[in-house]
Amino acid sequence: MSDELLPDGPRTSGRDAVVVGGGLAGVTAALALADAGVRVTLLEGRPRLGGLAFSFHRGGLTVDNGQHVYLRCCTAYRWFLDRIDGATLAPLQERLDVPVVDVARPEGRRLGRLRRDALPVPLHLGRGLAAYPHLSLAERARVGRAALALKGLDLADPALDAQDFGSWLTAHGQSPRAVEALWDLVGVATLNAVAGDTSLGLAAMVFKTGLLSDPGAADIGWARVPLGELHDRLARRALDAAGVRTEVRARVTSVSPDGNGGWSVEMPGETLRADTVVLAVPQRETYDLLPPGALQAPERLLDIGTAPILNVHVVYDRKVLDAPFLAALGTPVQWVFDRTDASGLRSGQYLALSQSAAQDDIDRPVAALRERYLPELRRLLPRTREAEVKDFFVTRERTATFAPTPGVGRLRPGARTKAPGLYLAGAWTATGWPATMESAVRSGVNAADAALGALGRPRPRHLFVCEEAAHCIVPGDTPRTPGREPEGTGAPLRGGVR
Repeated sequence: MSDELLPDGPRTSGRDAVVVGGGLAGVTAALALADAGVRVTLLEGRPRLGGLAFSFHRGGLTVDNGQHVYLRCCTAYRWFLDRIDGATLAPLQERLDVPVVDVARPEGRRLGRLRRDALPVPLHLGRGLAAYPHLSLAERARVGRAALALKGLDLADPALDAQDFGSWLTAHGQSPRAVEALWDLVGVATLNAVAGDTSLGLAAMVFKTGLLSDPGAADIGWARVPLGELHDRLARRALDAAGVRTEVRARVTSVSPDGNGGWSVEMPGETLRADTVVLAVPQRETYDLLPPGALQAPERLLDIGTAPILNVHVVYDRKVLDAPFLAALGTPVQWVFDRTDASGLRSGQYLALSQSAAQDDIDRPVAALRERYLPELRRLLPRTREAEVKDFFVTRERTATFAPTPGVGRLRPGARTKAPGLYLAGAWTATGWPATMESAVRSGVNAADAALGALGRPRPRHLFVCEEAAHCIVPGDTPRTPGREPEGTGAPLRGGVR
C-alpha cells in the first residue's frame, strides 16, 4: 500500500482525492487533480480503464466494442489525447470528406460526398452541398436556409431544450428525404437518436458547433489503433507518471461523510478516506452512491433515459471496401468502418457497422442480425457478393448513452453537489454536449476545476487550454474563488458546445 491515501485511518496532512470510475471522465478528473498536486486514488470496478470505449480480444483480433470518432471541434478530447501522448494514434482528416452511398439509386449514381472547402463559414459547405446528389435542388436550397436559422439560435435559451428537433426541421421546410439524407445522417451518429426524439437544444449545439462555427470544426478523427491502446494502456501510463494510484476490479459500495469534514469510500474489505470525491460513473450508479442531501432532487437522475448502440462486426476473406469508412442511405446500415489494420487482421478485411439508436435491433439474436445485415452489405458493397464471410459477431451496448430527449437538459446536474467535497462527472452531466467522448472529458475537467477551487489549489493553465479554444468549462458556471465552495443545486448549467 502506498502512502498516497491510507485505508481506514486518518488522512495524511496533504490533500487527498478519490475518483470513482475509470472511464474518460474519471481518468480526466484524476489526471487534472494529480497535475495540480492532489494525491489521487482512481477506483474502477472493471478489469480495465476506458469505460464504454474499450477493446477486447477475439481469436487473433483486437476488437473495439464499437466505433468511436471525434471532430476537430472536440477540443477537450484532443487535449486528452495530447495528455496521454496518443494524438498521433488518432489523427484527424485534413478536410471533412464523408462518402455517402444511397443503395436505392441506380448503379453508378449511388455515391455522393459531404465535404468542405477552405472557405469561411458558411461558404465552406456551399460547394459540397450544391453537388450533393442525394437531395433535390430545392431541398438543398431549403437546407441552406435551415442552417442559417440554426446558426441564429441562442444555445443558452432553455426553451430550446423543451422542443424536439424534428418538429423544428419540419417547420423550417425540411422534407422527410432531407431529414434522412442529411440531418439524421449526422444527427443519429452524434446524438444517438432520430430528429423527432432529440432535444432542439442539443441538436442545435451539434450542428452549430460542428458545421457552422469554424471551417474545420467537423473534420473527423478516429483511432488507428485499438481503443484499449489509448484509453487503457496509455491512460494508465499517464496516470502512473502523474502519481495516481489506480485500482481496477475495485467495486465501490458506498460513499459517505466521515464526520471530520472528509469522505469515506467503502469497498469490500477496505475503506478509503479523502478530502475530495469525484463520482464519475453512470447516472443510475451515481444515484445509488449519493449520500442523502447531495442533490436537491436526486430522483431526476433516474429520469435520464438511455439509448442503445449495436455494432455489427464482419470479417471477409478479401478486401471489399476501399474507403476507410462510409455512410449509407436506403438501407438499415448506417456507417461502415474498415478496422482491418487496427485489429491486427493479416488477410481479408474486417468491417465494423456502427448502428446508433438501435432500439429495434439491440435484442435480436445474432442469427437474425446476420440474416438482416449480410444481405444489406451485399446491396451496399458489390464486392461482398463474391466474398466469403469468415466471422460474424455483434457487440451490444444497451445503455450506451443518455437519451437526448426534449427536456433532458433540466435533468442533468452540474459538477458541484450540495455536499462539500463531492463532485460529479460523466458524459451525462451538464456539459452542454450529447453523450460523447468529448462530453466525458469535459465533465472530468469541470469536476476537477470545481474541486481545485474548493481545495484552494491554483488552476494549472496547461490543463485547461481547451477552455480557451471552445469553452471547455461550461459557460455560465459559477466562477470559483480559491478555498470557497459554492453550494450546488443539482440544476443543469447552460451553455457548452459540441
